Amino acid sequence: MPVPSLTKTLAAGLAGGLVASLAMNLFQSVSAPAFGQTGSNDDPSTVKAADSAKQAVTGDAVTQKHRAAAGSLVHYATGAALGAGYALAVRQWPESNAGFGSAFGVGVATMLDDVAVPAFGWGPAPTETPPATHAYGLVSHVVFGLVLEGTRRAIVEALD
Repeated sequence: MPVPSLTKTLAAGLAGGLVASLAMNLFQSVSAPAFGQTGSNDDPSTVKAADSAKQAVTGDAVTQKHRAAAGSLVHYATGAALGAGYALAVRQWPESNAGFGSAFGVGVATMLDDVAVPAFGWGPAPTETPPATHAYGLVSHVVFGLVLEGTRRAIVEALD
């Protein structure tokens, strides 16, 4: 298969990241009970990230009315950015799609859930997180990686 243009690569990656973010949300909504995820009164890390961004820019936190939307915006923007980066990596190094994107999903889970979220204070350290929650995050991000790769491939082929 020829290497797609940069425009096609980015379009496929951005769209793939958005579709994969949606798929991850849907997976989590149906699988949470199986992983013992019953919810929490604490804001999710995406809302905490939105708070950090808004406070850095304006000095104010996200209002209660906009917290859910701000968290969704962070989730989908992160997914789109990760999708674009993944597509660029696969364009340059085709072996980056190892496991049909599942290896990328594992890497994302590790870097976000286990490194970035605790480092920024948006969630607990990995040692303070129950094994079922680790499994839930890991499997959710594998779903993200698989859907990202499938969508990326489908879009690249459709654009050729």
